Amino acid sequence: MSYKEMTKEELLNERNEISRQYEDLKARGLKLDMSRGKPNTEQLDISMGMIDALASTHKLVGEQGIDCRNYGVLDGIIEAKRLLSEMIECPVDNIIIYGNSSLNVMYDTVAHSMTHGVMGSTPWAKLDKVKFLCPVPGYDRHFAITEFFGIEMINVPLNDDGPDMDMVERLVSEDESIKGIWCVPKYSNPTGVSYSDETVRRFARLKPAAEDFRIYWDNAYCIHHLYDDDRDHILEILEECAKAGNPDMVYKFCSTSKVTFPGSGIAAISASKANLEFIKKQLTVQTIGHDKLNQLRHVRFFGDFNGMLEHMKKHAEILRPKFKIVLDSLNNELGGLDIAAWTNPKGGYFISFNTLDGCAKRVVSLCKEAGVVMTAAGATYPYGKDPHDSNIRIAPTYPSNEELQEACRVFVTCVKLASIDKLLEAM
Repeated sequence: MSYKEMTKEELLNERNEISRQYEDLKARGLKLDMSRGKPNTEQLDISMGMIDALASTHKLVGEQGIDCRNYGVLDGIIEAKRLLSEMIECPVDNIIIYGNSSLNVMYDTVAHSMTHGVMGSTPWAKLDKVKFLCPVPGYDRHFAITEFFGIEMINVPLNDDGPDMDMVERLVSEDESIKGIWCVPKYSNPTGVSYSDETVRRFARLKPAAEDFRIYWDNAYCIHHLYDDDRDHILEILEECAKAGNPDMVYKFCSTSKVTFPGSGIAAISASKANLEFIKKQLTVQTIGHDKLNQLRHVRFFGDFNGMLEHMKKHAEILRPKFKIVLDSLNNELGGLDIAAWTNPKGGYFISFNTLDGCAKRVVSLCKEAGVVMTAAGATYPYGKDPHDSNIRIAPTYPSNEELQEACRVFVTCVKLASIDKLLEAM
């Protein structure tokens, strides 16, 4: 029965029962962490072969005769460029291989824009105002980068087919202080939404007032499918931008952080040749070259892109049961109560959960008291300010299946308790 249809007496009786369940859960002394989307131990184990992919007895020279033990090769060895260009869906000539983190590449890209501008434009630090559009709910670390540099962030609703493009088109065409937009186009963090073909085409056809406007296209989950027979596909943004006469408007990022070992992967940026030439001029000052041994290690481990795809199937086999545990718990315990809504993603690392307005912080607080740490309420919005105090990012990947079942019991109980109290307040 819907909680919203209950009388005050019925809600009070329900609250007594839910409170008893909550106290029982608190008494168990749980210590569970669902705060970050980290791979679990079983996922890390399937990449252990990478440790043996290079040995002291191996030839550590690439196919172009590059000794990967030494300095040089600013933009990455050709084998790694070929591997990640297939992953990110771009020509080999349109990619630069970096170090271990795409987040670091995005940070550097913003930092360089602040100090040296974009392809000859005025450095952002010399401007009175710099703004970014931020589809919400979204990735907290994106927002942290722009906040760190004092860039004003503007919320844009994220719909089932991507950002509200009417709003995006209007804002970028009217305001030349808007210099970028954060995007996770496939299996978005945290909703799992993938951008429709029409959304990608509308991005490519944008007419920004700022000549140095860029789309920050973070394709973090481009091969992170949960199901072999039900996958999302998105149009390739670089190609669409070129068709629309905007070849320089996008930076596309990816990494193997949730493919192999987080913190020990390889990352890349894909962009037009003009963008890449500008970036390389800065890189020649910043570094002599990134870790070519790690690039070679990845290539030797996977062999080719098909090997990477087979590897991702192993990840999916581990993650599917975890998503099922969470979704089954939400459906069984909260379905029909009319107090929450949640996404059912086909890939990525998260489930986005919406409480009644004004309940998210209370739910997270109650969970913490019962021994379950969730992502902070508000983290999926710029400045940590969710205007509705309703969105919670659920990260099912890291706990064991048994721990996840326990955490879900706590979570649904806390949602019920916070919701009942909110409804009683309104009576």
